[in-house]
Amino acid sequence: MKNTECTKGMDTQHDDKPYERFIRYGPDTLTDAELLAIIIRTGTHEDDSTEISKKILALKKHPGGLLGLHYLTVQDLLEVRGIGMVKAIRIKCISELVKRMSKSKALQNLKMDKPSTVADYFMEELRHMQTECILLLMLDNKNRLLSSEIVSKGTVNTSLLSPREIMITALRNHAVSIILLHNHPSGDPSPSQQDVLVTLKVNEASQLIGIPLLDHIIIGDNRYISLKEQNLFQTK
Repeated sequence: MKNTECTKGMDTQHDDKPYERFIRYGPDTLTDAELLAIIIRTGTHEDDSTEISKKILALKKHPGGLLGLHYLTVQDLLEVRGIGMVKAIRIKCISELVKRMSKSKALQNLKMDKPSTVADYFMEELRHMQTECILLLMLDNKNRLLSSEIVSKGTVNTSLLSPREIMITALRNHAVSIILLHNHPSGDPSPSQQDVLVTLKVNEASQLIGIPLLDHIIIGDNRYISLKEQNLFQTK
């Protein structure tokens, strides 16, 4: 018990430094590692919380650093000495909060007829995914978002998409019009030939059913491309 208490005291002595700097100078003066150290709170006998935070930020996950936290799993974090299940979950919760805060802010400017605002709204949700994921956005007669549904998940390079299933989903949700949205894990939102081909097929089916496809937006790393804006398909 005595050794444990000494270790705990040593941890507190090391770990108070980021807190003290926060109180004296504010959060904007802290390094990324120091901010993360405040969340972690305590270290080990060998490393204080700041050193442990540096090790987490240095983990070999693309793109590394703070953005790398989105890609780290709980198991990845548990491999860092000094990180247990509680701390790992705490870090992942912070990552999720960042996504939700960004989405809440983008919601204020969301207009479904403006691709830039649609991309902003879904950016944090999609840009960190390591495989392609296609969302179907379903709109009402006032161009408002009724609901969104994942219609395809694929590998890093491709996704399987059925125009028939898209239209069934749209009909089931009473959509008046639809938008396709998907991510490119490479970070480059430039459409592939397959992206354009799938868009044309879905557009054809949507016109036959009477639920027009308004756009297909591809999300990259803080970038997007609207196939409608690029005139890669035409709606009636």
